[in-house]
Amino acid sequence: MTSPAQIAMTGTAASADLLGYGQPIGGICQTAFVVRDINAAIDHFVRDCAAGPFFLLPSFLVEGQVYRGTPSTADVAIAMGFAGHMQIELIQPLDDNPSVYRETIEASGYGFHHFGIALRDVDAALPGYIARGYNLAFRAPVPTGGAVAYLEGGHDASPGFVELIPANDGMDHHFTMMWQASQGWDGSDPVRPFL
Repeated sequence: MTSPAQIAMTGTAASADLLGYGQPIGGICQTAFVVRDINAAIDHFVRDCAAGPFFLLPSFLVEGQVYRGTPSTADVAIAMGFAGHMQIELIQPLDDNPSVYRETIEASGYGFHHFGIALRDVDAALPGYIARGYNLAFRAPVPTGGAVAYLEGGHDASPGFVELIPANDGMDHHFTMMWQASQGWDGSDPVRPFL
């Protein structure tokens, strides 16, 4: 097993089972929240939760997004930062277009949205999730390569969506760079451009 010190020195996991920031492939690598105001949410997580710095993508609307079987035109702002080895993702819808984010806000308000699961092959994993009772709600290509899949259902105990995230070299590199920025962070520059 790779120690946190080895990961910090190399920037990548020596084990194929761990991401460079210490989370396991096949396990939760991210916890995400929908927020009313992304800047206020960043302030809260930095000030009250000792998380950060956060890397902000002010608009994420890419071609190829599919929401419940139809092309999606919903735009969101995204910020990512770390609390220990857990990535925190903050998502603010920028319009009223239908989306998995707007659904959550309408059903239960702002707050927890999904757990992200890091997988080497999202497409290969999807049939297993569907066989366990999950439904595909959203797919979107991501800047780090591949496409994420948001799933709902599975069982009554699920507190929100499950996002399957492609754990490829691009994702590992970018997320690990964000994690490294949090190591020994002195609180300066709490909001930075998305890597």
